[in-house]
Amino acid sequence: MAEDDVIAVTKESLWYIDNYVLIRDYYDRTVSRIAARCIRQGNIAVEDYPFYPYIIDVLEELCETGDYILEHKELHPYVEKKIKGGIPALEQNLDLYKQELVRNSSVDMAAKKDADLAAAKDAFSGFTDQADNPTKGAGQSIDDVVAKLMAEQEKLIQKKEESDE
Repeated sequence: MAEDDVIAVTKESLWYIDNYVLIRDYYDRTVSRIAARCIRQGNIAVEDYPFYPYIIDVLEELCETGDYILEHKELHPYVEKKIKGGIPALEQNLDLYKQELVRNSSVDMAAKKDADLAAAKDAFSGFTDQADNPTKGAGQSIDDVVAKLMAEQEKLIQKKEESDE
């Protein structure tokens, strides 16, 4: 790399490394504290803890900060000094945090999706019975189409009988 291509490291960019270390420690302490509270509250699941989304928020910020560090190669020499194991350790831990985020966000998103779907069904329940008849609202219901075809068939039969007589 030529000297012209070297990207300057600023105090602001170094902040991301310090912030990552702080958030990582804070996340670990927060999860431990909330797990203990869940046990004291009758051994409830961590996902049922009222402030569980906060854990996901901290985890998301941790992942975003780690990604920023990995994307900015000029910070890598400083990571070697601040994080035990350097970049490989950062990448490995970040992968674990991302897996945790995906696993927990998926449950949270699915629950929200189910809640949203239930709310939508409640809101529209008085307007349509489309679940009972999927063709309703698409022009004619299946009953109307069958009745129309049967009536046309009857007319054809009558015309044929009249022409045969």
